[in-house]
Amino acid sequence: MVTKNDDKDAWLFEITPKNDFFSLHLGEVWRYRDLLMLFVKRDVVTVYKQTVLGPLWYLIQPLLTSVMFTLIFNTVAGINTGTTPPFLFNLASITIWNYFTSCLNDTSDTFKKNASIFGKVYFPRVIMPISVVISNLLKFGIQFVIFIVFYIYFYFKGADISISYLVLFFPLLVLLMGILGLGLGMFISSLVTKYRDFTYLIAFGVQLLMYISAVIYPMSLIQEKIPDYAWLVRFNPLAYIVETARYLLLGVGDVSVIGMIYTVIVTVIVFFIGLLFFNKTEKRFIDTV
Repeated sequence: MVTKNDDKDAWLFEITPKNDFFSLHLGEVWRYRDLLMLFVKRDVVTVYKQTVLGPLWYLIQPLLTSVMFTLIFNTVAGINTGTTPPFLFNLASITIWNYFTSCLNDTSDTFKKNASIFGKVYFPRVIMPISVVISNLLKFGIQFVIFIVFYIYFYFKGADISISYLVLFFPLLVLLMGILGLGLGMFISSLVTKYRDFTYLIAFGVQLLMYISAVIYPMSLIQEKIPDYAWLVRFNPLAYIVETARYLLLGVGDVSVIGMIYTVIVTVIVFFIGLLFFNKTEKRFIDTV
């Protein structure tokens, strides 16, 4: 609030929004936690409300994708998964990868998708993408139960698979995936308000990102086959999350402590950059959406 006394025709007071770029407004999210849970409930109930198969899509998509990956990349292309059944290897990778892509895709158009709500009433805008990340946990949970069912099936068939005692840290991997998807989604959402063509690049970019995130192969394979391009995977934090998840769940692959420290650092940086741009964009997005 600024007082103007130098011009008798000027406004006595001018009310302007806070323009502190580095203000995160995380305290407001806690104060509006009831609204946050309301949006979570809305996302869960309405996503498949008017579909034929409803929540069964949660099961069909990872199963069909795992079958296709097994046929194409393991049977035809000959990618070796060691003693782990290829289908189970792919299902473990796709289950956690799907959580990341769901968080990224569903938060990347937050401003455009919720413009009608944002233009009517005030609440912390960041609640919307956070609610998406939380509601996607239900989808992830259903798909993870399916993975457990197939894990038990292959285990009793005599497959050489084992769960590491470090599996207790698996929820932290899911949390990292969610935060990374949220950070990237908020950043992209800020760009989409001005540059609409970013919307069309997201799906294509996610597909390309999957191939350098060690989803369909062990990280060691890329170093063995094409060492000149292995840096694309080594500098991708998603690859370390996927590789570590497979190690915890199946006992296949390796865990890089340095790689996971790097992943945590990148995730925190991406999240705060995305949040800063998101909070900056929310002050003026209604004029451009």
